[in-house]
Amino acid sequence: MPEAFTTRVLELRTGTGESVTDLTHACEEFLVETADGRDGLLNVFVPHATAGIALIETGAGSDNDLLSALHVLLPADDRYQHRHGSPGHGRDHVLPALVPPHATLPVVEGRLQLGTWQSVCLVDTNKDNPNRQVRLSFLGAPAL
Repeated sequence: MPEAFTTRVLELRTGTGESVTDLTHACEEFLVETADGRDGLLNVFVPHATAGIALIETGAGSDNDLLSALHVLLPADDRYQHRHGSPGHGRDHVLPALVPPHATLPVVEGRLQLGTWQSVCLVDTNKDNPNRQVRLSFLGAPAL
């Protein structure tokens, strides 16, 4: 009998630049291994104070558009009271208020239910932390 709750931590290297990293394939692989065709919920959580999870179209420029929009909303300058790290790092600590550190997604018959152009992405503007973790947790309905 499959477990009702299963979790796994992904170890990612996002590098020293701002990034939008597509996690969709990793989420789908996790569900193939754990969901066993069941309905349930997939929770995606990044346990960092300077990164978030977004559902966004990737590959058509939207990832760069998101980073550009974040530059407008959260300029990387010295206006922030939080001032350790590289210049403008305070903005990275405000990011999770706009791009939350989690998403909960429906799973039907073991498959992630995303819209046609939606991808699950890690948004990381923190140039000071090149290594990230993302926790995937599946809460599934009992098998009949």
